[in-house]
Amino acid sequence: MIKKRKTNPDTEVYAVGQYIRMSAHKARRVIDQIRGRSYEETLMILELMPYRACYPIFKLVYSAASNARHNMKFNEASLVISKAEVNEGTTVKKLKPRARGRSYPIKKPTCHITIVLEDTSLYEYEEDEEFDPYLKRKKRIGVNLKELILKNFKF
Repeated sequence: MIKKRKTNPDTEVYAVGQYIRMSAHKARRVIDQIRGRSYEETLMILELMPYRACYPIFKLVYSAASNARHNMKFNEASLVISKAEVNEGTTVKKLKPRARGRSYPIKKPTCHITIVLEDTSLYEYEEDEEFDPYLKRKKRIGVNLKELILKNFKF
């Protein structure tokens, strides 16, 4: 497995949308699809998904990328959505008049969406021997497969 190490701590840019008029549950359905994906792939996914929650999320992702480009001078091709979360906001409550002087409550939920983009061009990648697939097999089987391959096959 490849282990990543940050070289610069200032690699994150975010955008927050507050009091968006939809339930948090419906927004989470879309957010779960884009978490961890690249910026360009996310824009394509959001344009093609048929949900109403896609449009405000699309605007937030685009806004976060604009913040990254303008404020931090990041390249859009190397941006990845590192964190995306949806929290419940306040609920707007109204009363709808009904027959015989009664009234029924109407609840209109809101949500707060946070999108965090991270620049991956500032990472250094290094091989980690701890996660070598040969060593994993060695632990399971009890034999070092690397040595067996080198003994049996002459190069």
